[in-house]
Amino acid sequence: MPGMVVFGRRWRIASDDLVFPGAFELFIRAVWWIVTLVLYTNHKGRFHCQGGANLHNYLVVLLVLLAVIILTLCAIVYISAQGTIMNPGPRRSMPALVYLRALLYFPEFIWACLGAIWVSDNSTGCEPAEVGAVIGAVVSSWIILLSLVVGVLVVFDPLGSQRPGVPLDAPLGVRDLESSESSQLFYTAHSVASRVWESRLRLLCCCLPQDDNHRAAFSSIAQLVSGFFMDTDLVPSDIAAGLALLHQEQDKMEQCRDPDEVLSHSPSSPIREDLEVELEKATHCMQFAAAAYGWPLYVYSNPLTGFCKLSGDCCRSHHAEYDLVGGDHLGCHFTSILQSTGLQYRDFIHISFHNQIYEIPFFVALDHKREAVLVAVRGTLSLKDVLTDLSAECENLSVEGVSGTCYAHKGISQAAHYIYKRLVNDGILSQAFNIAPEYKLVITGHSLGAGAASLLAVLLRSTHPTLECYAFSPPGGLMSKALADYSKQFVVSVVLGKDLVPRLSIPNMEDLKRRLLKMVSNCCKPKYKILMHGCWYELFGGTPDDFPTELENRREEELNQPLLGEESLLVQRSSTYQSLSSDDSPAHRTHLPLYLPGRILHITEDGPTRRHCFSQVRYRAEWSSETSFRNVLISPRMIADHMPDVVLRALRSLTREHPFALCPSSMSNSHLNVI
Repeated sequence: MPGMVVFGRRWRIASDDLVFPGAFELFIRAVWWIVTLVLYTNHKGRFHCQGGANLHNYLVVLLVLLAVIILTLCAIVYISAQGTIMNPGPRRSMPALVYLRALLYFPEFIWACLGAIWVSDNSTGCEPAEVGAVIGAVVSSWIILLSLVVGVLVVFDPLGSQRPGVPLDAPLGVRDLESSESSQLFYTAHSVASRVWESRLRLLCCCLPQDDNHRAAFSSIAQLVSGFFMDTDLVPSDIAAGLALLHQEQDKMEQCRDPDEVLSHSPSSPIREDLEVELEKATHCMQFAAAAYGWPLYVYSNPLTGFCKLSGDCCRSHHAEYDLVGGDHLGCHFTSILQSTGLQYRDFIHISFHNQIYEIPFFVALDHKREAVLVAVRGTLSLKDVLTDLSAECENLSVEGVSGTCYAHKGISQAAHYIYKRLVNDGILSQAFNIAPEYKLVITGHSLGAGAASLLAVLLRSTHPTLECYAFSPPGGLMSKALADYSKQFVVSVVLGKDLVPRLSIPNMEDLKRRLLKMVSNCCKPKYKILMHGCWYELFGGTPDDFPTELENRREEELNQPLLGEESLLVQRSSTYQSLSSDDSPAHRTHLPLYLPGRILHITEDGPTRRHCFSQVRYRAEWSSETSFRNVLISPRMIADHMPDVVLRALRSLTREHPFALCPSSMSNSHLNVI
């Protein structure tokens, strides 16, 4: 629901978010009150130490104050648990309770100060239990007060006083007359939101140089993020509840789905042979894509032996060999690459660890086993790489021989052009092919590196017509449809399971936002129940809860108006909210669609999705299409399936067990032959 409005502004917390913090504080206060009551009862009439009278009065007032606070917290927890996310009518008294609870902090603060004074000046001769109880009360009061300050900072919304609107109960004619003014106010709010997000990015990235590239990236990302959240008014807990509901809904649909009809193919089928060959090549290339991450991934993948293997060579001087290395002063990255790939020093043509926004590390080596000049591009490993990922605007990309509109992800396109200039203008590729003229060009990378590798392959295709590219877990919002179709001739994308990144594009996120809004709008369960069951389901599995996801027999007028007459300008102008009435009315698209590159090789777990922690995971591989990645799938594995070591492990498992694990696609034959 919209954020709660108290003290004249909107906050990033809803009136149904106080169940858990209120219950936790209620437990602390109840224990505190019982301990104080026991102390007072046991020492009643025996406060004979210095300041005993003051101690007696202090405990009496503390008991009364705690009792009032406990009753207030009981009311807050009970009222906050009423209604549903989008039906805040039963919680209309919540602002008054919040004001009352805020007022009670003032006498508590005063009493904490008085208790501290008594302990320091008037506790001489008193029993240790009495002094310890007062000290505990004072410390507890200060901890709760400091927690309040931290909580206020967390839920503070800088835009809380900047969101204009027209009240829900305003006549329709009034809203029409004020449409031009509303448009201006909406534009102003969007501008303010962009400035706020840009300030947040500058604060987060304060350690980075504030050059033109960074300023442009901050502005672009701020515009994107503010525009994405501008037409919704959900608090973070609403999003968490929506994700929990959506995950269970997706699992229910998957369980109800009929088993895929697997087409039968003989072992000598060209489709099967093509799949096996590509898996062998992909497994080999993934070693180089993972090696490009340097020592952090190597130590992470080898926690017991990795550091010991690298420590001997990290600080050793190799002046002759290290002439080809840039940005790696200690040599740990280079040593880890040698350990991961099994290559020798002489096999490397160039290694760059230079890292800035739009400029990512890569290396060029001679792969004698596959007779290839191999270019491996590193994925996201730094804050600068994150800024490159988030620069998700579209940028025109001119490519000869491609019919149709050509555009791509701006940040990744810039990174690909940077590597292209280094390879071509600095003569790195020429040097490599002078040494091995009969070798072919192979480009690979993971995540951000996969996106840059795919676009780099597109740029180099005209001069190296036999090149191949293997992109592992590439970003979903990468290139236009024309470029994606063109890249199918030489790019193979490998996606594992329910990996989030290949499904991550602005249109997909807009679709996810629409589905989240639909789930939280139509569910008739309190939010605390949704979150409790969602946490249990994520941790321990079980049967998805049968939360209603349709309005069923409820009439629209039974949904009470939002708390304190929340403004509805954003709701009225939002195509996201307007699309909730029907599945056939999709949200208005303001962003160009972007697609995964090349042919898509999808690897999934073979068997139940939830396994015992010691059970062996088996995989199956099949050719897929970009239509399978148009929706974000909510799963505990959505991040783990993106990790490069997990992808490499899955590929190695498939190549060892491919007689049992390989599977032709369950799609139609038209989707199988995509070459």
